[in-house]
Amino acid sequence: MDNSNKLSRKDQILQSLARMLETSPGQRITTAALAKEVGVSEAALYRHFPSKARMFEGLIKFIEDTLFIRISKVLKEENSAEARCQKILTLLLTFADKNPGMTRLLTGDALSGETERLRERIAQFFDRLEAQLKQILREAQIRESKKPAISAAALANLLLATCEGRLVQFVRSEFKASPLEHWDLQWEFLRQQLLLPYTPENQQAASPAL
Repeated sequence: MDNSNKLSRKDQILQSLARMLETSPGQRITTAALAKEVGVSEAALYRHFPSKARMFEGLIKFIEDTLFIRISKVLKEENSAEARCQKILTLLLTFADKNPGMTRLLTGDALSGETERLRERIAQFFDRLEAQLKQILREAQIRESKKPAISAAALANLLLATCEGRLVQFVRSEFKASPLEHWDLQWEFLRQQLLLPYTPENQQAASPAL
C-alpha cells in the first residue's frame, strides 16, 4: 500500500492493520493493539470504521481493486489464452509475495473468529478469479482454434487451486517460502498440458462444462 506522508487517517489505520498481519503471523489482531500501532485511541479507530470487520473489508477491497484493475490490463494487452492465464496467476502470486499480511486474508488465516461475511467476501473474490480463467479458456476455441486439455471449468479450477496452495504454503511458512519459488518451472509444466489444437474430432470434448 502507498507509504505517502499524506495518507488519510483511514488509510493509516488500514496500513497499520496490514503491517500487523505481516509482523504477527498466526496471531489475532485486536483493536486495542491496532490503536496502539496507529497511535490513537480505540474510540478514534471507531470514528473511521464502525467495526474491525469494516477494517478488514477495507483491505479486501484494496486487494480486489488492485488485482482486477491489473487483470483488465492483461486482457487488453495479451491475446493468447496461455499468456493471459500465466500473467493473471503470476500477478496473484507476486501480489501475495509483496503483501504477506494481506495473503493471510486471502487464505482465511487472519479471519478465524471474525464475521462470516468476510470469509464469504474472500470466497467471492476467488470465484470471480476462477470465472475469469474459465472464460479465457473457453474463448481460446474461438480466438485461437484451441481447446482446453480438460474441460474449461476443471482446468480453471486446477490452475487456481495450484496458486491457492502456494499462498497457503507461504502463510504456513510464516512468509519464508515465497509463493514465486519454482513457479516458472511449474508454469512450464502446466503450460504444456493447457491447450490442444481444436479439430472436428475433439469437438465434443471441447464443449463447455457447466
